[in-house]
Amino acid sequence: MAEGQVRKHDYFIADLSPWPFTISVSTFLLAFGLIRWLHEGMPWIFLVGLSGVLYTMFAWWSDVVKESLAGRVTRVVQLNLRYGMLLFIASEIMFFVAFFWAFFDVALFPNDAIQDLRTQKIGGVWPPEGIKTFNPWDLPFINTLILLLSGTTVTWAHHALRENDLQGVKCGLLLSIALGITFTFLQAYEYSHALFGFSGNIYGSVFYMATGFHGFHVIVGTIFLIVCLFRSKLGHFTAREHFGFEAAVWYWHFVDVVWLFLFASVYVWGG
Repeated sequence: MAEGQVRKHDYFIADLSPWPFTISVSTFLLAFGLIRWLHEGMPWIFLVGLSGVLYTMFAWWSDVVKESLAGRVTRVVQLNLRYGMLLFIASEIMFFVAFFWAFFDVALFPNDAIQDLRTQKIGGVWPPEGIKTFNPWDLPFINTLILLLSGTTVTWAHHALRENDLQGVKCGLLLSIALGITFTFLQAYEYSHALFGFSGNIYGSVFYMATGFHGFHVIVGTIFLIVCLFRSKLGHFTAREHFGFEAAVWYWHFVDVVWLFLFASVYVWGG
């Protein structure tokens, strides 16, 4: 096509990529392998699927980074990426809404839970009889302070990036990562001293599903921040072009807010 006929616009057509196909096959093997592992004790298919998922994530996101460095992520594309990230966080919110719904359903109507779960001894009260809950003002409160502090440090890093203060970016990210790792270790320590298990009672099931999945999100968010730290050292971010960093900040604040709801409802009110 002649140069005069080329239409210049803010969109680009992505190159042909194998990653949508490989992630589809890998996630199928991951789910199928997990079922085989649980029923027959054979983890190999699961491990193959997990390896495929992790490799595809790394390769696909590497391509996205290369597109960004090549200047193909225009303002319009960035806007669409922001919409996508917001929708992703909205879907994650609904994910936790399901756990909160289950918790408040059995907490507010324990007698109804007795009718639905005849094999479990709830006793018409919440927490169920025989369940010794955590003291919310011990480790849970310390973890709350840690996450709140990490929210301030990651915001500091974001503002430093917008001011081209690379040293402030690195310091803020390092502190945020350290606080995220500390939170994870303290939660693992808390689980190891729990006086109730995951199975055998509905309180333990809901508690570990809600707080455990939040802990998984903290681990994912910490990895997200570690990647941003390495990318900032490589000079991938500028004061005007740093959506990858911004998405990590959004995700981390989402993790902070969810924990505040968990602490207030599950630990304080529910205990």
